[in-house]
Amino acid sequence: MPENKKFNPDLRDLLSGPNGDQNISRYSLVTATAKLARKISDEALADGEIITEKPVTTALNELLDGKYVIEEPVEIRDL
Repeated sequence: MPENKKFNPDLRDLLSGPNGDQNISRYSLVTATAKLARKISDEALADGEIITEKPVTTALNELLDGKYVIEEPVEIRDL
């Protein structure tokens, strides 16, 4: 298994925000992961690529690697 693939990753790093300065809700994490997975799937389909890894796994790995930052709307940050 390649090193960038994580098995049962510790999501506390993602939930603590990019700099550990804010907390991200689990709802925002799930929503961001789903949207990114859909984007990965749609791009692969448009390019005619065959996906060997589930798009959700790829999306979570990209979030954990810091390729994307989850930004919560101001309205739900303090809930």
